[in-house]
Amino acid sequence: MNTSVRRIQAILVKDYKEFSRNIAVSSMIFLPLILAAFYARMGVDTIPGYFMSINITFSIVCTYVQCCLIAEEKEKNTLRSLMLSPASTSEILIGKSALTFISTMAIVAGCMYLSGYMPGNLALMALALILSSFFYIAVGSFLGLFAKSVMESSVIVLPVLGIFSLGPTAMNFVESYPILKILAWLPSSQIIILGEILENSFTFGEIVKPFVVIIGWIVIAAIATVVTFKKRMVD
Repeated sequence: MNTSVRRIQAILVKDYKEFSRNIAVSSMIFLPLILAAFYARMGVDTIPGYFMSINITFSIVCTYVQCCLIAEEKEKNTLRSLMLSPASTSEILIGKSALTFISTMAIVAGCMYLSGYMPGNLALMALALILSSFFYIAVGSFLGLFAKSVMESSVIVLPVLGIFSLGPTAMNFVESYPILKILAWLPSSQIIILGEILENSFTFGEIVKPFVVIIGWIVIAAIATVVTFKKRMVD
């Protein structure tokens, strides 16, 4: 095992121990599962209904947990030491994101199972979900670099929950408020659109747009996170 992998693994193990000790944060990951089970009992069987719990998973588990992990490092004054360690920026960010990614994918799979959702094309949907998690992890890291404590991180992620997770529900009012069409470009909306496309026969051109939009969001969020991270190193 080379040095890079060892450093990433060490950061992952450290985050897992801190995460498991913080009950207030770790218990949040079960909320999407409860919502998915509740929706299943209500008989919700539409694509937007299935993705309600999945999109909330991205905000609560992916963004919130990632934000808390970064904010906790800052609160304990250990983030600066980590930045000044031999670990590179990519090693630190990958290591700090590994636990969040694993947790998110596990909860997303649980939500799909509890709600009874089976995509028309599992491979393409899995790829879209993985890409979406990269975006929300980058957003969580970005917000965590600004949050001064774990308590503050629980507030700073609320706009993400309101815009990205609940934003697609506002699409129902597009006819009354045409300006809401802009919400269709959100990654959370694009993944719903992709889910609807995959339910029927589709062409390559139809599935390209959702992936391009999601990747575009990833690039923007990743650049903002890396730039902010490097500024914090010399702050």
